[in-house]
Amino acid sequence: MKRLAALALAASFSLAACAPSPAPVAPSDPPLAHSGLPLPAGAQLDPAGVDPTSAFVDDAFWPGSLRPDSLTPGERVPDILQRGRIIVGVDQSQYLLSYRDTAAGDLRGFEVDLAREIARDIFGDPGRVDFRFVESGRRVEALEDGDVDIVVRTMSITPERAERSDFSVPYLASAVRLFTPLNSEIGGISDAEGKIVCVVDGSNLLELARTVAPRSRILRTRSWADCLMATQQYQADAVLADDAILAGMSAQDPHSRVLSETFGTQNYAVGVRRGRDGLVRQVNETIERIRDDGTWQAIRADWLDGALTSPVQPAARYREEPDGGEHG
Repeated sequence: MKRLAALALAASFSLAACAPSPAPVAPSDPPLAHSGLPLPAGAQLDPAGVDPTSAFVDDAFWPGSLRPDSLTPGERVPDILQRGRIIVGVDQSQYLLSYRDTAAGDLRGFEVDLAREIARDIFGDPGRVDFRFVESGRRVEALEDGDVDIVVRTMSITPERAERSDFSVPYLASAVRLFTPLNSEIGGISDAEGKIVCVVDGSNLLELARTVAPRSRILRTRSWADCLMATQQYQADAVLADDAILAGMSAQDPHSRVLSETFGTQNYAVGVRRGRDGLVRQVNETIERIRDDGTWQAIRADWLDGALTSPVQPAARYREEPDGGEHG
């Protein structure tokens, strides 16, 4: 009896094995949007149609900076000279401008070299710099709170910032453009309708993005490196930023492009706490010196050669002073 039962069970298994199996489900292409990946830390995705709170303006309103005088660093910035180092607020993830080289273990880039030239003229030693990381949205606050002496961090001159801080003459001009993956269908801002455009929160480009791309969702991140990562993870379709910033993104991602369409020009200047006139004049002396001796061109060739940024150092702009700018 047991033998018959076993034979019956084996026969049932044999019949089941011979039965036709259901056709496999054809695999579908994975969605381009990586919905399972979290957005970069601190990022926020705004819906389309958020009205800008202010208009994007160039720095034509700005009366200019303070002209260098005949004083020495010891007379202009005695506290910094006595301290033995200048404290500079910078980025640490903006490739080509100011980034941490993990292999060498130090900061490098165009703005880092500029900070070292400022230190050279104060101390005679370009190494006398204490670099401090400052987030984009805290550049003015870092100056006001005394956390840093100066900020060299893609800081453009805007009316809001000029009310709370002083500026050197500009050291770099950069046009605002779009950055997209090579396979993107976006060929200009008109193609961004219904897409996601990434900008850094706290930058004046947030309001520009809401102005030129009103029908796009805006992804606000804490850094431009986060915008790059968002495009690589298909969480954003484009980045709106200055071409000096986009040059670093393109160098890191060969499967990307910077579009030729521009939406304005920004001049970067060194931010200084209000009332520190001697420090402003000291920084301007360095910016004039690196223009005259070719150092600016050498630094640009090191970091931004071939980028879309202007190959010419911006013209110095000084305000009119009753005494002609000579102090002491």
